[in-house]
Amino acid sequence: MVYSSSAIMSNFKYGSSTLFILKQFIGVVLGTILFIIFSNFDYNKLRKYMIPLLIFTLVLLVMVLVFGKSVAGAKRWLKIGPLNFQPSELAKITVILYLAWYIDRRKSKIKNFKEGILKPFIVVGVILLLIFLESDLGVPFLIFVTTIIILFIGGARFLHISCTFIAVIPVIIYAIIKEPYRLKRFITFLNPWADPKGSGYQLIQSLMAMGSGGFWGVGLGKSTIKMLFLPEAHTDFIFPIIGEEFGLLGTSIVLLLFLSLFYYGTKIAINAKNLFGSITAFGITLTIVLQSVINMSVSVGLIPTKGLSLPFISFGGSSILIAMASMGILINIGKQLKERNE
Repeated sequence: MVYSSSAIMSNFKYGSSTLFILKQFIGVVLGTILFIIFSNFDYNKLRKYMIPLLIFTLVLLVMVLVFGKSVAGAKRWLKIGPLNFQPSELAKITVILYLAWYIDRRKSKIKNFKEGILKPFIVVGVILLLIFLESDLGVPFLIFVTTIIILFIGGARFLHISCTFIAVIPVIIYAIIKEPYRLKRFITFLNPWADPKGSGYQLIQSLMAMGSGGFWGVGLGKSTIKMLFLPEAHTDFIFPIIGEEFGLLGTSIVLLLFLSLFYYGTKIAINAKNLFGSITAFGITLTIVLQSVINMSVSVGLIPTKGLSLPFISFGGSSILIAMASMGILINIGKQLKERNE
C-alpha cells in the first residue's frame, strides 16, 4: 500500500517511483530486528532502564526543537545520517513503560492525587509540552488520552481522572484557536463542502476515494485519487486508498485486524504475570488501536484531522520501528504468560 499510494507522487516530485517504498523497506527490516530482540528480551528487565530511557527521550525531544528538520512548518524530525527519526514516536512507548513502572511501584498510593498520580501527570505533561512545541497536537492528544485511561485502569480515582481531563479541555481549545490552521480544520470538519477547493479539499478527496471503491474496490494499484489529488495519500490518508482499491471488503479486513490486536493484546494484559506486564501490554495495545481508530475516523470525516498515521500501514520509518519494537515487548509478555500456564 505504501508503494501503491506513493509511486506516482514520488516519481512526479523526486523522479523515482520507488523512493518511499525503499525507505519503508529499510524501516521494516530494522523494525523486524527490534521485534525479534524485544520479543526475546525479558520485559521485566526494562524496569532498570526506565529512568535512562525517560531522560534519553526528553533529551531527544529538546534536540528536535533546537536542531530538528522542519517540514511544512513542523519541527518533528532529527536527521541521523541518511535517516530521519521522529522522537515523538519514541515518547509513546516511553510514556507507557514509565506509567507501568510507576504504577507498579506506587500501587498502594495511586488513589491519592498528590502522592499517587500528580508526579506522572507532571512528567507526562513535560513530554506533551515538548511535543506540542513541535507544532504537533495529534500525538500529545493520543498520549494524554492513553495516560488518562492507563492511570484509571491502574487504580486512580475516577474523580481525580475526570477533574484532570476537564481541566485540560480549555488548554486543548486554546491550542486549536491559537493556530488558524487548526481552527480551520475544525470548521472544515463540520462542513468540508463549504470550501471544496480550499480547506475542505483533502477530506472531500478522501471521501470520494472511499465511496468510489464500492464493495470490492477498483483493484490494487488502480486508484485514481492517489494521482496527485489526495495530499498525504501514503501517510495520514492511506486508509482511503485502501478503501478505493480494495473497497468495503478491504477496509473491513483492516478493521478486523486491529480488533484482533485489541482482543489478544487485552487478553495478554489481563493474564500477565505481574502488574508491570499488565499495564505495559494494555498501554501498547491501547495506543496502537486508538491511533488506528483516530486515523480511520479522520479519513471518513468522523473527527477533525489530527495528523496521525495508520500503524503498520502508513509510510514512516520511526513509526514502524517503534510499533514493531512495541509489538516485540507485547509478544514477550505473552510468551511468559504462555510459559507460566504450561
